[in-house]
Amino acid sequence: MSIIFGLCAALGWGTGDFTGGIASRKTGAYRAVFYSEVAGVFFLLIVLGVFGETLPSLEVWLPAAIAGIIGTFGLMLLYHSMTQGLMSISAPVSSLLAAMLPVVVGMFREGLPKGLTMLGFVFALAAVWLVSQSEGGMKDILSHLSDLKLPMLAGICFGLYFILMHESTDTGARIWPMIASRLGGSVMITGYVLISRIPLKVEDTSAWPFLILNGLFDVAGNVFFILSGQAGRLDVASVLSSLFSGVTVMLAWIFLRERLTRGQWIGVASALVAIILMTL
Repeated sequence: MSIIFGLCAALGWGTGDFTGGIASRKTGAYRAVFYSEVAGVFFLLIVLGVFGETLPSLEVWLPAAIAGIIGTFGLMLLYHSMTQGLMSISAPVSSLLAAMLPVVVGMFREGLPKGLTMLGFVFALAAVWLVSQSEGGMKDILSHLSDLKLPMLAGICFGLYFILMHESTDTGARIWPMIASRLGGSVMITGYVLISRIPLKVEDTSAWPFLILNGLFDVAGNVFFILSGQAGRLDVASVLSSLFSGVTVMLAWIFLRERLTRGQWIGVASALVAIILMTL
C-alpha cells in the first residue's frame, strides 16, 4: 500500500505541477502559487467537514506549519531560478535532492531497506534526474555549475518538507497537518506578495480552472504522500512521490505535444523498473 500511495502522490503532484505550469503562463508564477495555497485550504476545510478529525496537539501543528513555510520558500526559489533561464538545471537538481535527503534520514532512522528496494532507489533517482532534463542535459548542468545554488536550496527545502510532514503525521493525523502546512505556506507567500507589492488580480480569467485544479491535485498529492509514509517507510514514500516530475513531463507530451528527448524516455523506463523492483 505504501508503494501504491506513493505513486498516487506522484500522480497528484505531477498533475498539479502541469496545471500550475499552465496557470503560471497565464497569470504569473507567484499568483499561481498564492491561489494554489488558498484553494488548497478551501478543499481541506471541505474534507475536514465531511470526514472530521480530532484537533491534534501543538507537536503535530508546529512541524506541519514549518514544513509549509519551508516548502513554499523552496517553490519560490525554484521559480526564481527558472526565471533566470535555468529550467533545465533547476528541475533535475532540485528533484534529486528532494528525493535523496529523506532517503538518508530514513536509512538512519529505520535502517537499510532490503536489497531490491535499494536497487529500486537507484533506478528511481536516475529516473527523477533524467525525466527532468531538457535537450541540453548534462552539458547545461556542467556549463552552469556556479548557478546551482538556488536549485540546490530548493531541493533541500522540498526534502525537509517531506521529512517534517512525515514527522507531523506519524501519530496518525492527516487532515489537520495539511491544513497547518497550507496555512504556513499561505503566510509565506502572502508576506512575499505584500513586500514585493505584486498585484493579485488575475487578468486572464481562463487561468482560474487551472488555478483551482492546481490546488486540488496538490492537496491530493499531499494526502497520498502522508498515507504512503504512514503505511511504510519515509524513504520509499519520498522517492516514489518524487517521480511527479515524470508525470508532468508525460502530461506535457500528451496534451501540449511537447517532444520528449531520448534521455527522458530512458527516465520513464527507469521509473517503471524502479516500481517493479520495489514491489518484489
